[in-house]
Amino acid sequence: MPKAGYLIMKKESVIILLIVTFVAGFIAGAVFGIKSYSKEKGSGQTTQAGPPPQGAGAPPVNPEDLTRLEATVRNEPTNLQALVALGNLYFDSNQFQKAIDVYERSLAIDPKNPDVLTDLGVMYRAIKDYDRAVKQFREAARLDPSHKNSRFNLGIVLQHDKKDIQGALTAWEDFLRVEPSGERASSVRHEIEQLKSLAK
Repeated sequence: MPKAGYLIMKKESVIILLIVTFVAGFIAGAVFGIKSYSKEKGSGQTTQAGPPPQGAGAPPVNPEDLTRLEATVRNEPTNLQALVALGNLYFDSNQFQKAIDVYERSLAIDPKNPDVLTDLGVMYRAIKDYDRAVKQFREAARLDPSHKNSRFNLGIVLQHDKKDIQGALTAWEDFLRVEPSGERASSVRHEIEQLKSLAK
């Protein structure tokens, strides 16, 4: 996805891996949420996961890039590449509602982009609209059976924001189906064990 701004001229897909310790007796495991850049398989566009860290993770946004893209979008309101890039800049500068507005405009043009849907879901999570976040992640996963970040983010929101243990277990198992190995997979397996102990 073109990034001028876990979103680029050609932005790498965003993978997030934040480890947050769960409090007393609920889950003594780790949770994810720190943004790191990584390319989603089969995608040249941006994808995100987890709660966007306030002022951390993404490179500083160049105000000139922001001004240029805003002008491009004003003059070319259906320029899909510019819309996505502008959304990425808003994302990286923690302008959550502006990012949501621009991503939704881009999805009105290209509604089947799982990366933008995932980015939009992350922005909804940032404003604590968890139901809409879940909706975007599920739609992204439905559109792309191998999309990793939408599934990863879905597990995060269901487990940590909505406290939906059964839903989170299903989401994590689905994530492991598409990403069975690696650091995130190892962390997810730990979360699954903790959740299963709670579900008993």
